[in-house]
Amino acid sequence: MNERLKEKLNKLPLDPGVYFHKNKDGEIIYVGKAAVLKNRVRQYFQKSHKDVKTEALVKEIYDTDWIV
Repeated sequence: MNERLKEKLNKLPLDPGVYFHKNKDGEIIYVGKAAVLKNRVRQYFQKSHKDVKTEALVKEIYDTDWIV
């Protein structure tokens, strides 16, 4: 995980919203919604048992944005 992404994860709000994971080229590779953005988006980067599909997605995430 790059430093910019770490900083963004620390700024995630507790509000509901939509999040966009992006790859290195800035392309949106995943869109999701959450009741609590901070909790949901940070779950992707925790060391827990994930399915193969989610692990592959997380490896490609370079940036994330959200809309409250």
